[in-house]
Amino acid sequence: MSISKSKYGTLPDGRDVYEYILSNGKISAHIINYGGIITKLITKDKHGNDTDVVLGRANLDEYLDNGGYLGAAVGRFANRIAKCKFEINGNTYTVGQNNGNNSLHGGVIGFDKKLWDVEEIADENAIVLSYVSEDGEEGFPGKLDVKIKYSVTDENGLKIEYFAVSDKDTVCNLTNHSYFNLNGYKGGKIYEHKMHMMSRFFTPNTDECMPTGEVLSSKGTPFDFTTEKKLGDGMKSDYEQVKKFDGFDHNFVLDGMGTRKVLTVTGDKTGITMEMITNQPGVQLYTSNSLVSANKGDYENTKHDGFCLETQVFPDCVHYSHFPSAFLKAGDTYYHVTEYRFV
Repeated sequence: MSISKSKYGTLPDGRDVYEYILSNGKISAHIINYGGIITKLITKDKHGNDTDVVLGRANLDEYLDNGGYLGAAVGRFANRIAKCKFEINGNTYTVGQNNGNNSLHGGVIGFDKKLWDVEEIADENAIVLSYVSEDGEEGFPGKLDVKIKYSVTDENGLKIEYFAVSDKDTVCNLTNHSYFNLNGYKGGKIYEHKMHMMSRFFTPNTDECMPTGEVLSSKGTPFDFTTEKKLGDGMKSDYEQVKKFDGFDHNFVLDGMGTRKVLTVTGDKTGITMEMITNQPGVQLYTSNSLVSANKGDYENTKHDGFCLETQVFPDCVHYSHFPSAFLKAGDTYYHVTEYRFV
């Protein structure tokens, strides 16, 4: 187990950004304190070769214009809020508009664009990133004290824990936006990746990629991963919800409650298998349908070169009482855990 730290770059305002490497000898996670971005996640393939399984960018300057949120921590509200408005206790709040008529991943300057304070916890092979989002930032009510703990575990997992406390009633929905390719970031299209997900329902989208409010059975559709199948089998289907977005960009309703294993994915070329463990009710599967360019300096990734697994409450849940709630009462603690474990 080890933690190392090195300077990654300097922001235009002169503040330094650092990269932290958490390792257990088998996997290593590289994280910068700008945006809480995971820049590399390295594990062994079936031949014992080191393989970086996340897409990314070449340097800090490119992460400053991080279209697609590659590797970033996102919030205060991950995913979308329709018309940028919601109500709490009879008060209407208007939040940052950055996705057509809607708000996406926290608004114009979300958590992905913040410089976070860092504490190292050596005996847990972990770092804790801290940020205070002031009352009214991006239109959200309440002063929100946020901490994100990244740790590399004995079980070969990258574990991400999110904690938040507000001094006013508010909404909170945090996640990570890494793009995975288990054949390595140079592995090409993800069509042959095999996925098994404990999910029997999904939420369909409008043309704006906003939930319609329906919760549909996935049985007999491309959204049914209750038996393992290739991602490409669904991504290339003629099913309307898939054709509309040229792949998946949907919230899947996860079976069960509490912290549980909900998903397994395997890369066909490397044999790398990743399990996902979470306590969240949903996950957004996004198959990089709109990814234009992501370049780590020696390889350019484009559309369908990676997949995101954004654990969450449901998108736009602030407008649907039958969706799991993102409401956070003043003084209560928001807690979210997701672990990406390599087996």
